This record gives sequence, structure tokens and C-alpha cells, in this order.
Amino acid sequence: MDFVPKIRPITDLKKTSEISAYCHQVDTPVFITKNGYSDLVIMSVDAYEDLLESAAIDVAITEAESEFAVDGRLHDAREALASLKRKRLG
Repeated sequence: MDFVPKIRPITDLKKTSEISAYCHQVDTPVFITKNGYSDLVIMSVDAYEDLLESAAIDVAITEAESEFAVDGRLHDAREALASLKRKRLG
């Protein structure tokens, strides 16, 4: 996802099809301004889902780093994945 800010005035929201196409085209959050100030952020569903996935990965990495800082243990990826698979399958 590209993080160069995309900025549009609030009056563009009247052009719903155009702003929708623009959000899908740029695939990043679009900042909507009102009277020259930031007011809203809109984005396509794909961009939103990418943002959520990225945030979840960041949280998982932070948790793993915190666990490592506490006990200094590394876990074998194959064993960890097998354990998760067993827990998920019941």
C-alpha cells in the first residue's frame, strides 16, 4: 500500500461514482478536507482489509518480540505451526 497522502475536498463526495473509482484506483486512504482542514478518511474495502492485515501482523511481531525479551527462547517454526494446527482442529 502506497502511503503518499491523497487529498480531496469534501465537495468531491457529491460525485460518489468518481470518488469511489478514485479510491479503488489509488488503493490507499484518501483524506477528505473541509475548509482546508482534515475531516475524514475514506478508502476501498481492499485497502481497508490490507490495513487491518498489516496491523494484525505488526501486533503479532510486537508480541513475539516481547515474549523473546522475557525468556530469550526461540521456537521452531514447524513445531509452532503444528501446535497451532492441533489447537485449531481440536
